[in-house]
Amino acid sequence: MSDAAVELQSPSAEQWNSALQRCHAPSILQSFQWGEFKRSTGWGVIRHQSAAGVAQVLLRHTPLGRLAYVPRGPALSPELPFAVAAGQLIGELAQLARECGCIALKLEPPWPASPEVQALLQRLGFRPAFQAVQVPSTVLVDLRGEEEALLARMKPKTRYNIRLSLRKGVTVRIGGDADLPAFAALMQQTARRDGFPSRDPAYYEGAYRAFAADGMAALLLGEHEGALLAAIMVFAFGDTAYYLYGASSDEKRNLMASYAVQWRAMAWARERGCETYDLWGIPEEVGAHPELYVDTDRLGEGGLWGVWRFKRGFGGKVVRYAGAWDLVQRPLPYALYRTFFWARRLWKPARSAG
Repeated sequence: MSDAAVELQSPSAEQWNSALQRCHAPSILQSFQWGEFKRSTGWGVIRHQSAAGVAQVLLRHTPLGRLAYVPRGPALSPELPFAVAAGQLIGELAQLARECGCIALKLEPPWPASPEVQALLQRLGFRPAFQAVQVPSTVLVDLRGEEEALLARMKPKTRYNIRLSLRKGVTVRIGGDADLPAFAALMQQTARRDGFPSRDPAYYEGAYRAFAADGMAALLLGEHEGALLAAIMVFAFGDTAYYLYGASSDEKRNLMASYAVQWRAMAWARERGCETYDLWGIPEEVGAHPELYVDTDRLGEGGLWGVWRFKRGFGGKVVRYAGAWDLVQRPLPYALYRTFFWARRLWKPARSAG
């Protein structure tokens, strides 16, 4: 049986998403649609639900055995104390991972980075993972209130750039399937310019289509005189919208099209009842010490620092999650996999939102 065929429980999309949203900190990476999207790329999916909460587990086959991965999960029941729910649910997931013959169970929980969370995970047998999939720090923008209040929370330069872009004639439209090739091409252009890894076009198309069919995704394109200058893919789940993928052209950068596109994306999110806009990854240094970087121009170079310069202007709150943790099930294959990972990383950069 292939990993993509694995599923121990078979709830409908509505049943799963409803159960997930009744829990603390439900993430789009735990949504039914995200699981089906990852299944289409070769991952197995286990959807587990109990009195302690829910968890969507992704399974990936390696030459050394399966890996079990819970992105931005598990989501815990509000009916139990945090430590009780976490201990019970993680125990159930560990048992599932053992039954599937997994090398390790990897969690990237939606819990804050704190000594208490770290101590809890260590008591449950976890160790800090040598491999993180998601960037652990992000910026959450509060979408509540009137538009002017939202603009007032932004930095003056960001407000200016939004208005400049629109005044200079940048238009933003919501695209569809026909615009996916242009979006993928722009992602490739951005990756070459900024030194980021990029996915195959089929990956972006799969992510978009998994959510767009249910009205949970939007492809927004910023154009000027027929030229595509910026494009982003935004997803909505529950009361949160997520900016996962974005790109900009090398041309007409003085028109600040990326600002206009983000502003329109926030409007799209508000139209769907979202109260939070997740700008996704920022440098870990900022997450660890936001007080040192929010109101200063003394920033690092390369990596996510250019992204941070852009994202910090939207007036959001820096949030740092607990990061990636591994529960080793089979020590020798795990050690060999770790060695293989570091050797492979010399040749391939890491990705996020996976």
